[in-house]
Amino acid sequence: MNHNISILAADDHPILLKGLRDELLNLGYNVLEGATNGAQALEIIISKKPKIAILDINMSFLTGFEVIKKCKSESLKTKFIILTYYKEKGFVLKAKNMNISGYLLKDEPISEVHTCIQEVLNGKFYASKTFDDVFNNEISPEIEKIKYLSPSERTIIRLIAGENTSKEIAEILSISIRTVDKHRSNIITKLDIASTSDSLSLWVKSNKDLLENF
Repeated sequence: MNHNISILAADDHPILLKGLRDELLNLGYNVLEGATNGAQALEIIISKKPKIAILDINMSFLTGFEVIKKCKSESLKTKFIILTYYKEKGFVLKAKNMNISGYLLKDEPISEVHTCIQEVLNGKFYASKTFDDVFNNEISPEIEKIKYLSPSERTIIRLIAGENTSKEIAEILSISIRTVDKHRSNIITKLDIASTSDSLSLWVKSNKDLLENF
């Protein structure tokens, strides 16, 4: 029965938080007092140990991701669902890497939250279709390309991400600028991007979050 399932909802928008809590109460869940910031959410999760915590990402004091990270470090058994407007690949990748239980967008019907909760309780991961689309079409293909880069090429691409010029990279690695340029050319080929002067820098800027995993 739903009334045996304790849920914490945390969001820094009071109206959205009230609406979510009311809907969960109507569905018969045991809904705890809502949290309006990350620090409050963390305190409630640690003290009350709800079965599920539904968290916004962008909250004051602690973000939803920071709350999850701290709870996982405490080995809490609470399962986490992110409820957010963010659909950019950096957020999707971070959620995937944190092994959360669900990721929903706020513009979806409340029935999706109920479906997600039920799937999570059955030990499954549940996400918005947008989440899967972003991961499968924007993240996975780029990750596969990055895997083909050599250790030296990955080092150089990380230095490019740090906004270092070819000259600076050559000095850091004690190699010639010609060698750096050769690596850049090979990287562009392996990533299958246009051979223009700024194409690699633009790719790195767009996929900076992905590079943190290599």
